[in-house]
Amino acid sequence: MGTVPDSYYQFIMDYAPYVYVIPDSGPDLAFGKAAFAAAFAIDFLEEAYNAKQFENEQSEIYGKVVSLADWLLTQQFTADPEKKAYGGFRSSETSTYYYSVDACRVIPSLLRAHKLAGTEAYLNAAKLAGATFLQNMQNPPTPTVHDEYYGGFARAISDADAWLPEMDIENLYGLIALKMLISEDPANAALYENIMSDLVGFLRSGFGGFWLEFRPPPGGDGQWHRVGTSENEVYDDPFAYALLGLYDYEGWSPSVDKVYHFINNINANGQYPAYNPAICWAGYIDVTDRFPACEYYDAVTAGILWKLRKGYDKSSFEHSMRIIERHQDAFMFWGVKHGDRSHVENKKATATVAWLSQLFLYYEDPVTRFTQVLHSRGENVTVFPVLEASDTVSYDQGVDIRALVSLSRVEEIMPEAGYIITDYIIIYVFAPIRHHDKIRRKGVDYQVIELKEFCFLGDTFFRRAVCRRLLGQ
Repeated sequence: MGTVPDSYYQFIMDYAPYVYVIPDSGPDLAFGKAAFAAAFAIDFLEEAYNAKQFENEQSEIYGKVVSLADWLLTQQFTADPEKKAYGGFRSSETSTYYYSVDACRVIPSLLRAHKLAGTEAYLNAAKLAGATFLQNMQNPPTPTVHDEYYGGFARAISDADAWLPEMDIENLYGLIALKMLISEDPANAALYENIMSDLVGFLRSGFGGFWLEFRPPPGGDGQWHRVGTSENEVYDDPFAYALLGLYDYEGWSPSVDKVYHFINNINANGQYPAYNPAICWAGYIDVTDRFPACEYYDAVTAGILWKLRKGYDKSSFEHSMRIIERHQDAFMFWGVKHGDRSHVENKKATATVAWLSQLFLYYEDPVTRFTQVLHSRGENVTVFPVLEASDTVSYDQGVDIRALVSLSRVEEIMPEAGYIITDYIIIYVFAPIRHHDKIRRKGVDYQVIELKEFCFLGDTFFRRAVCRRLLGQ
């Protein structure tokens, strides 16, 4: 297991379940407390409780988990069993709406709190949310002129029975909750299995087509939709949550493989040259023209995706940790700009810190046959990621990596005008370097001009880069 920064742990202990915290001021009371912030904090703390790093903090962790779980119970709608919101969790303290995705987030947390504290009320609340609320959301009322059953969860219901009928791919995250309920509530196992089967059966097509939501008739057009004027763009975090839920349900399936690698291979462009998806994903992504559609990372995705990357994208797993570890404070903010890592808003986010804390907790350096070769026979080089490449070229701080380096040969390289064969080297690396990055070897600077990835069993095994010396450096 890795080591969680003290500042991350203390942030969760001090501020969950507040959504945002303004540095040097305190919780952002405009957003207040929310169920998802409490849920993700519990998820991390329940894992931390059994970690060696926190063996002396078990008592305070236990107390915090219990306080968060008790608060979640106050957010559950239990006033009227006849209401469709019965068993759901309000999205914030002041909201009158109960979202499906909040139930999907809270159920696992309450089950983890029950596992830790043994409080039956937590288990009962989770069962009510799954067997009653999510079942209701999968079966919203429809007029007699249109009684088609879809299988997705309606987005939300108010305490006055006002429906938000859109069906979001993000609700695939609920597969984690339903799978846990099968173990904890075996009497309703068949019900949960049917809910999962119908949920995946309907949402998979939207997920695989990189859509965000389905709008059912009669109010909607019966089509899948994205965002943006041309509907080319998606939010990144719904896909991260959906990926994690589907991965938990069916492993590294073709659907998971396709969507993860499609999004993770959308690289920098001329407008956003500093973007590197191996760190985490941009808040908006154009999935049609394949480029980041905003200037910032959605920092939480590095945490949501840690389990997938640890198993199937080890180079991104390692690189993400290297960057976040170096810029720990910057990544506590929900939005981190690609270039200078300044924040989009002056608000640190509880969900982001909780998810990144899991990344820190479970991080360990990847070990593959190639990394073993690098360790024994490679040499240290420094990569300077490109930040801007227009009239002038600028680079980020250097990151030390291991590389196998060979001098270029005439049969491998056709020197460009003004260069000779000794101006080129070929490097083999594990790290996710990019075109135009600067490589410093033995005090000499080179630029990556050709790059090719070699994969094995779906994971990047190594990268081969042709590097040309930067003249005048």
